[in-house]
Amino acid sequence: MVEGSMTQGAGQGPAMRTETLRDFRVPVTEPAAPYAVSTGLPDEAPVYGEYPAYYEDAPQAVVPAQPGYAPQPPVPPAPPVPQHDPRQDPQQDPRQDPRQDLRHEEHPHGRPQGHPHPQAHTDAEPVPATAQDPEEDDLEGYTPTYRDLPVIGRSPLGGPGDTVQVQYVPQDTAGPGPLYVVGDVHGYLDELVTELRAQGLIDAEGRWSAGNARLWFLGDFTDRGPDGIGVIDLVMRLSAEAAAAGGYCKALMGNHELLLIGAKRFGDTPVVSGAGTATFQAAWLLNGGQRTDMERLQDVHIQWMSRLDAAVLEEDHLLLHSDTTAYLDYGDSIEDVNDTIHELLNRGDVDITWDLFRKFTKRFAFRDEETGPQAVRELLDTYGGSRVVHGHSPIPYLLGEVGTEDGDESRGPEAVDGPHVYADGLAIAMDGGVTMAGKLLVVRLPLSD
Repeated sequence: MVEGSMTQGAGQGPAMRTETLRDFRVPVTEPAAPYAVSTGLPDEAPVYGEYPAYYEDAPQAVVPAQPGYAPQPPVPPAPPVPQHDPRQDPQQDPRQDPRQDLRHEEHPHGRPQGHPHPQAHTDAEPVPATAQDPEEDDLEGYTPTYRDLPVIGRSPLGGPGDTVQVQYVPQDTAGPGPLYVVGDVHGYLDELVTELRAQGLIDAEGRWSAGNARLWFLGDFTDRGPDGIGVIDLVMRLSAEAAAAGGYCKALMGNHELLLIGAKRFGDTPVVSGAGTATFQAAWLLNGGQRTDMERLQDVHIQWMSRLDAAVLEEDHLLLHSDTTAYLDYGDSIEDVNDTIHELLNRGDVDITWDLFRKFTKRFAFRDEETGPQAVRELLDTYGGSRVVHGHSPIPYLLGEVGTEDGDESRGPEAVDGPHVYADGLAIAMDGGVTMAGKLLVVRLPLSD
């Protein structure tokens, strides 16, 4: 599916504008175990804990309540009239694009202590710019599919933080370019840049260099890693650059996008979950939320995430974030699923948003040797495709290599060197476990298995 317009842009572990909480404050202290889980529903995945309880021996979290010519008769010449130069008054200039009225805000931020990834570098600090006043109607027309969308933020390699107007340059290409997918990034910007370079998708300056190639991110850009907002800024910029080159860079909505949106919009507003009273703020912190990401989170990021689709069919591959059948609850076609989720998310209701988050946090629906293949077939029969490609569940967990109940960790996430094909060959897992010193996967489809 090749689109001629710029499109929506971007691990493990939401088209109307919705007001956000500008003065949301994150507690000074974080839980001692950011990957800890909270369970309460028997025989069901945690409500807001990412990993099953038996993988983490952490204490239960105590969550507080919160856009024909015809000849004419000659006309006597009129006296000269002073001409107004529209360039002197941008508001009178019909060429003036309101989307260009973007301004930058520097957001000082530090790095979290105790970096969870020994190989991650933290010297790159992309600084996003704020969109124009969100109260103005112009922002209502913001769409990541607009071809000449201004690009926001600084180069992940440390370049200046300028607003860039990308001009569309048609490419003389025959048909779509190669298709790539990216697994869960979770804030590991440096690792992402390294892998995109290795695949020839970006150049040494971090710019799109793959022409008409197609690149899909499977969701989960933030939390746990050091620079989630930097990851989002990079994906937004690459979306514009790829479109200008005749390709595209797009992204799916992951459960961590829902979590971050919820934490920003609803903060300490209480919700009733199967594990008791909870809040998005507490769940976000519990699942690796980074204070620096929240400090740098802008309305433009929230709106971008809110418009991401949940599912797409590309070259006979059904791309999803989560390995769950919960997508079936939202429609019998991919279009219905995406429209329903967008509509629900934009109601701005805390309980509805929580239910979305809870359902897309479920996992392991395809792992069981007996029931897994049938679960995948149900999705493929409904939405099309011959294979499901997903992120969300780290491959080491799918393989039983990490966190088993008997404590056997003889094989670790370092063993992950590519996607995991399972469920009778019907499912491809793409979360290499970068949050546990595993690998961030960028892979070309179809696989050559």
